[in-house]
Amino acid sequence: MSNLSTAITDFQRARRRASLEMVMARLTGKSADLLSYEDVRRKLRANKQIDRGLQDVPLQAIVGSVGRYKDFTRTFLPKDDVSEQRWANLLVINSMGRGLPPIELYKLGDAYFVLDGNHRVSIAREQGFPTIQAYVTEVVPKVTIAADISLDELIIKGEYTEFLERTRLDELRPEADFTLTAPGKYKLLEDHIEVHNYFMGLDFQREIDWDEAVVHWYDEVYLPVVEMIRARGLMKELPERTETDFYVWLAEHRAELEDSLGWRVETEEAVANFAAQLTGRTEASRMVQLWETAADPPTDAPIPSSWRQQYLLKRRPDCLFNTVLVSVGEDDLSEITLRVAAQIAQRESGQLRGLHIVTDETDQIEMLDLFDRALHDAAVQGELAFDMGEPYRKIVERAQWADLVVASLKHPPGEQVMARLNSAWRQLLLRSPRPVLAVPAYSAMQRPLLAYDGSAKAQEALFVATYLAGHWQLPLTVVTVGKKKDGQAILDKARAYLEERGVTAEYLLKAGDAAITVLLAAEKNNCDFIIMGGYSSNPVLELIVGSTVDQVLRNATCPVLICR
Repeated sequence: MSNLSTAITDFQRARRRASLEMVMARLTGKSADLLSYEDVRRKLRANKQIDRGLQDVPLQAIVGSVGRYKDFTRTFLPKDDVSEQRWANLLVINSMGRGLPPIELYKLGDAYFVLDGNHRVSIAREQGFPTIQAYVTEVVPKVTIAADISLDELIIKGEYTEFLERTRLDELRPEADFTLTAPGKYKLLEDHIEVHNYFMGLDFQREIDWDEAVVHWYDEVYLPVVEMIRARGLMKELPERTETDFYVWLAEHRAELEDSLGWRVETEEAVANFAAQLTGRTEASRMVQLWETAADPPTDAPIPSSWRQQYLLKRRPDCLFNTVLVSVGEDDLSEITLRVAAQIAQRESGQLRGLHIVTDETDQIEMLDLFDRALHDAAVQGELAFDMGEPYRKIVERAQWADLVVASLKHPPGEQVMARLNSAWRQLLLRSPRPVLAVPAYSAMQRPLLAYDGSAKAQEALFVATYLAGHWQLPLTVVTVGKKKDGQAILDKARAYLEERGVTAEYLLKAGDAAITVLLAAEKNNCDFIIMGGYSSNPVLELIVGSTVDQVLRNATCPVLICR
């Protein structure tokens, strides 16, 4: 068989492989076509040319052609029989030791496109050569592209180029990388800049230059979010994604949260919630998975101090109760409770998030007016959301979006076992991931009484009492109920903790029934709210024999702050 006959056989084999490659591409949804140089150049707005001379170019990096991108597959296998003779002749010449003449290539980023020499590339690949000699002209785009770029990625690169042309961020902030991995998202970034430009004009009361708005958006909006992403290590969870991907996801996630909750959600909150979902630790999902009978201790109940650990990550570490969630009802006690909650938000320079559970009798306009009056009277910001369902469940679901839950104590846990079993208050206290303030009557909350027994949850109450006494400048009274020796050791522990943090207090060691003693101590010392730990680690036993928490709630005449 002659060399030409062998070459033609090799061509036909290459044609069959090309057909198989195209079939597999249809089955997998991946393109087997070469990229069109002109399409890519136009998308990337690449015009500047630099002569790079003769080079050895990796064949794997040649991904397209100027004029013959329809004649070969992505691996430069021939698609039809038209070029059979030319292909075979070149193969014969190469097999005779004369080699292949250099080809001509355009370079865009890390990708190369054939200007002249498509058949030579096909033969070189068929022969298994790693490289080929080429005269290279580099065409400089605004964004780089990889040699293995797909059509979808090319679309994204084109959108990126348009984004940079409109914003000039590659010139204004050349160190920034806005790479995205999904198409159609650069429009969201541009929308953010336009909205930012509008509000800058309102804030500064002047016309804002576009470049000024772009830079301000990057410095004051985009970069702080990216820094939060870095601080939480989110990139480790999805390393194939980019920081701008995460920025876009967070923006969309925040919008979804606000639509679902009916409240504005701060960026830090959206980041924290997104991080929890990404790592499979979403509090909300833990809260609502198991709604069993109260006799069965909830396995999804938050562990003591978990909320305090989250407090340490907050944007305002000087403020414990920056966001207050209050259950807003239509009775007089609910109105009093709203007033108390607004008062706390005022003292904390925080915000109020109201929640009203809709019933057939609900007048939403009346509820909004009531809520707005409370905001106005306390000079605080806030929003009222409406929801449907069992109140305590809805409060628990939304508690993660607050630092403190405030609710009216209209129906405290009953005295009988079944009454305690069915108590919504008991369910709320067992499952809330945040401290809960039970309000049976109005209080200015000026003189706290801390009920301290040394338990883990009492330790959380001590933490809260220390904060309130220190930041609110309140006179604190600490009471421990127990035998003299053991009780004194417990009381001394609280004293040491408070004194170490510069808080002075009055200390009481009492004997007797714990609940009655705490209530009497509050009355005799003119304390107008009580701080204490929640249910013990054995709520089943407490359900049967009764608990100090339930007894205090049944008989309290002032607000009771229950800490986890």
